[in-house]
Amino acid sequence: MITYSFLQHYWWFIISLLAGILAFLLFVQGGQSMLFSLSKTDDERRLLVNVLGRKWEFTFTTLVTFGGAFFASFPLFYSTSFGGAYWVWMAILFCFTLQAVSYEFQSKPGNVFGTKTYRTFLFANGLLGTFLIGVAIATFFTGSDFSVNKGNITSQFAPVISQWGNPWHGLEALLNLRNLSLGLAVFFLARSQALLFFINRLSNEALEKRSRKVLWINAIPFVVFFLIFVIWTLFSEGFAVDPTTGIVSLEKYKYFSNLLEMPVILVFFLLGVVGVLYGIGRSLLSEKFKSGIWYSGVGTIVTVCSLLLISGYNNTAFYPALPNLQSSLTIFNASSSEFTLNAMSIVSLFIPVVLIYIFYAWRAMEKKRTDIDDVNNDSHAY
Repeated sequence: MITYSFLQHYWWFIISLLAGILAFLLFVQGGQSMLFSLSKTDDERRLLVNVLGRKWEFTFTTLVTFGGAFFASFPLFYSTSFGGAYWVWMAILFCFTLQAVSYEFQSKPGNVFGTKTYRTFLFANGLLGTFLIGVAIATFFTGSDFSVNKGNITSQFAPVISQWGNPWHGLEALLNLRNLSLGLAVFFLARSQALLFFINRLSNEALEKRSRKVLWINAIPFVVFFLIFVIWTLFSEGFAVDPTTGIVSLEKYKYFSNLLEMPVILVFFLLGVVGVLYGIGRSLLSEKFKSGIWYSGVGTIVTVCSLLLISGYNNTAFYPALPNLQSSLTIFNASSSEFTLNAMSIVSLFIPVVLIYIFYAWRAMEKKRTDIDDVNNDSHAY
């Protein structure tokens, strides 16, 4: 029999999986952040724009799906975070809106702003979009300044359940060094995976050689900042929830304990990290190896999914409230009703069909490696 608790855990897994897929697809943003530094000629820059342009909709769609799934399955988080920390989320959405506009209009007739202006917007999306998403996700482990009072829903004059505790509305997360470390880790990971993607997809010897050289410069900071965040998180206090009373308290080494007490997630986390490092490392050591993006990509999905799972599973508050721990959100007190989760679970059975379609569409667009002649002969090129 499917219980309410099972549905809550199931939907946190779906959210975590979507976050992992989004982290992988951020290679598009990572590539955009190198449009001007990696390319040396206009043809090279146009080649990079078009090979990334074939994938930008996957990232944008996944981001929207991630937000929509969060809203439907855990509406109290959505109203608390998106309604309270709105400056961060608005900045992220603005960056991705710039991306959509830039791809669609940079080569349109009558473009009064010029191609370079739109490519600068793409660069901004690559720089800020990845970093801010990393900072926002880090607050699942470090906490945020909000309070929740469900009793307010009956108030005639102020029926607001969640309230933010400061006028910065999410920007204060930028003052936390652990948040910044994950933001920088996501930024450099996106750039590293973009370089692996270029090595895999481009038929341009100069860009491929340059990508392998620049990969060192981005992979090392990624590993450093990722280790800082993971070690700091695993050996710091976490936000534990008493399964009987629902009381939230600080527990030393909580996230490390979660990994040990859920060995399946620990194994997947370690396999994911190995996959990322293998994809990057072998690409650096072997000039003939061009499949690093797949090892690193799958590793990223598994690693990020595992991290999100330990933030919500095993009686853990996935969105801690720093002013009052009892306002912290868990998969139990922030979820939709059992009926809603059950109905959504039926719809979620179509997810494998969507993934198969994405795989088919990806393969259809990537039958061979891309060179500048392919771009020049493409009537739909950006």
